[in-house]
Amino acid sequence: MAITDIKEFSHLTEADVEALGRELDAIRRDVEESRGERDAAYIRRAIQLQRGLAAGARVTLFASAFPPAWVAGTAMLGAAKIIENMELGHNVIHGQWDWMNDPEIHSSTWEWDTTCPAEHWKHSHNYVHHKYTNVVGKDKDVGYGILRMTRDQRWSPVNLGQPLYNALLATFFQYGVALHDLDFEAIRKREKSLGQAWAQAKVIGRKVARQLAKDYVVYPLLTGPALLSTLTANATANLIRNLWSYGVIFCGHFPDGAEKFTEAELARETPPEWYLRQLLGSANFHAGPLMAFMSGNLCYQIEHHLFPDLPSNRYAEMSERITALCDKYELPYTTGSLPAQFLKTTRTIWKLSLPDVLLRATSDNAPETGSERGTNARRRLAETARRPGRRRVSAACRVTVPSAPAARPAARAPAAVRAPTRSGAAPTPARSRRHRTPPDRRRR
Repeated sequence: MAITDIKEFSHLTEADVEALGRELDAIRRDVEESRGERDAAYIRRAIQLQRGLAAGARVTLFASAFPPAWVAGTAMLGAAKIIENMELGHNVIHGQWDWMNDPEIHSSTWEWDTTCPAEHWKHSHNYVHHKYTNVVGKDKDVGYGILRMTRDQRWSPVNLGQPLYNALLATFFQYGVALHDLDFEAIRKREKSLGQAWAQAKVIGRKVARQLAKDYVVYPLLTGPALLSTLTANATANLIRNLWSYGVIFCGHFPDGAEKFTEAELARETPPEWYLRQLLGSANFHAGPLMAFMSGNLCYQIEHHLFPDLPSNRYAEMSERITALCDKYELPYTTGSLPAQFLKTTRTIWKLSLPDVLLRATSDNAPETGSERGTNARRRLAETARRPGRRRVSAACRVTVPSAPAARPAARAPAAVRAPTRSGAAPTPARSRRHRTPPDRRRR
């Protein structure tokens, strides 16, 4: 169920939340001040690798009539499309590399290799999704308009087809993303005029036509006798990219532990509370350097939601500091293996296709208050043995508890807190500490 009072759910006082905000602001400042040639070299190497793979794939597919060449060309092209979408397009359009002032690697000029126009993505994703992350009714990414992802969304018989809708969305993911900013619900409610929708549809149509012509007409024709085998290779590469992009994005937003929020939470939300909502509403998955690169570093979805416009190659080092903050403030740092996160997400989609009367009380619908959910999760986790080393908690555990009690930061004199870039909120002065009930006396 969606969270209405984020401070009650997290057991933080107002002073705690503001102190957390200051520490996250410090992480932002440190990364901004340390950006330099090492980061610029990283993104330029990524671009060279992607273009090299794409060129090698196109050359190899001239011999695509021979199965080994088809497999090699398809694999290289699929990898090139994944890198272009995840590490390059998504992150460049976020403005992560605008600080370089390179006109070729800038959010204002980059147009990516997918059917969604970059300008539409900037609104539906950079603005709407990142400002209203997981707020039911505001964030259109909660279900993409066709899936029921929380019991706070009313069930209808149409939801019985969710397993099929989900499979189709994964298969044709780039087209689902392309249509996302049209916002059919807004059109139905007459919040968007038909004229506005038609103007957007024409832009999408032109981008889709260019992509279809490139992948299914021009490049196949260039290979002459291998036309049909090249066409199937291109279609397979697009499918690989669609399925991978879908899996990465859904595993960062919908597994157990990635919380949802009500619109009431937005009322008078401060910049530090925006940070807290991003942290609670996101989930990571374990990845080595190669998988992190191929996911656009969105295996660090928590870090991305906290700092969407900071360079993606810095998320790994930021995760160490953010994990320490979660330990310090006894906040969840939701993570797990990629297969586990995917299975939990799929389970939620299948389960919520059913009417509420058929659902058992599980993690997404148990009749607990926010305070009870947090307290019960901590109690269950405290009863299990903790392994030494880096404190990462699986999505099933949901809550990180430090091995030794950490002192709360002392209340400080009022100070302005700068708003995160994507929050859209004004700076807010610090507030006084309120009495905090000891853990053993909180309501069970």
